[in-house]
Amino acid sequence: MNSVLSVNNLSASYRKNTVLHDVNFEVQQGSLTSIVGPNGAGKSTLLKVILELHPKLTGNVEFFGSPYSKVKSRIGYVPQRGSVDWDFPTNALDVVTMGLYGQIGWLKWPKRAHRELAMDALAQMGMADYAERQISQLSGGQQQRVFLARALVQDAELYFMDEPLVGVDAATERAIMDTLKVLKSKGRTVMVVHHDLQTVEDYFDHVLLINRKVMGHGQTKEVFTKDNVYRTYGGSLRWTGEKIS
Repeated sequence: MNSVLSVNNLSASYRKNTVLHDVNFEVQQGSLTSIVGPNGAGKSTLLKVILELHPKLTGNVEFFGSPYSKVKSRIGYVPQRGSVDWDFPTNALDVVTMGLYGQIGWLKWPKRAHRELAMDALAQMGMADYAERQISQLSGGQQQRVFLARALVQDAELYFMDEPLVGVDAATERAIMDTLKVLKSKGRTVMVVHHDLQTVEDYFDHVLLINRKVMGHGQTKEVFTKDNVYRTYGGSLRWTGEKIS
């Protein structure tokens, strides 16, 4: 398989506190990877540094063998729902259409074909009937579906998603995971910050265990072991699932 992401010697800090230290890993095309670690481990920061939304101290990141600036149109990102201003006056269709601005161009109006693509993405997420609904009027699960539709309409090759399953209902969780598995079946690559240890084995074929540095990375069946999980979480682990081998 081909490498789509290579991270080497990556370090980053917040207010002089190191949150990532000497992070190294490589991601292969067509993998569905869970990024797992305790609170404060640097999971969300890792995505932001990789996508140049937060400065790095040291290290190098390459996508498809190139820097981010040259391939950003091939990359999709779904941030944490809590980081979004849901009171912004716009509807679901407009939010999804924003995912096409790389094709449309800034300060240009979307054409009918762009709107149709956005509607198709909403339909994939079961949200077509809510296209004209203000995003502030949607439930948490519906908002997350809209944001995933925005990522889908980009038709990216590599997706980063920051805790897309947090605070959603069971139906939305199933819909999101079904969508991610379809992306994988099409050869797309997806990396997901995930919080639920009990579903890692069922949902993801690869796992990246992180606590400021990489504690383990590879196929879930090989890396997601009790020893690695406890080493990653240390004294902060309160769940003792029997599914971990």
